[in-house]
Parts: sequence; C-alpha cells; structure tokens
Amino acid sequence: MISHTEKKEFKAETRKLLDIVARSIYTDKEVFLRELMSNSSDALEKQRYAEISGSAKANDLGGLYINISTNEKERTLTIFDSGVGMTR
Repeated sequence: MISHTEKKEFKAETRKLLDIVARSIYTDKEVFLRELMSNSSDALEKQRYAEISGSAKANDLGGLYINISTNEKERTLTIFDSGVGMTR
C-alpha cells in the first residue's frame, strides 16, 4: 500500500480557484467520486499500455488495482491506484 503520505497546502489564490471550480463542477459528491475513479482507471490503462509496448516494466505493487479506503475519524477518503501518474 502507500508507504508515505505527504500533505501539501495550496497557496491562497490557488485554493480559491479550486474552491470555485469544485463548487461549480463537482457539486454532486457522486459525480466527483466518479471523476476520481475515472482518473484512476486512466492511470491503470496508461500503465498497461506502457507494459505491453515495452516502455515500462510491470510495477512492484502486485499488479494493476485501485484501492479505496476511508478514515471515519479523520473524515477522509483515499483513492490509490497502481497505474502511471502522480507519485506525490
């Protein structure tokens, strides 16, 4: 799973812009979650293509997967995928 988590704070201007975008586009929580899952699926597809085209080797994470976990105490939802994409 995730061996290291890192939290970053956005600058005030960026946070304000993201809040506006989130409110205008992702007002429905289900739509927002579906978008995040779609992003994970795209990352898996990129990894799969890289592997079959020979431009990348299989990851060391035990295959291609998406993991969703919750922390009720901290009220967080974590979506992790083993595909190509952001590493931080």
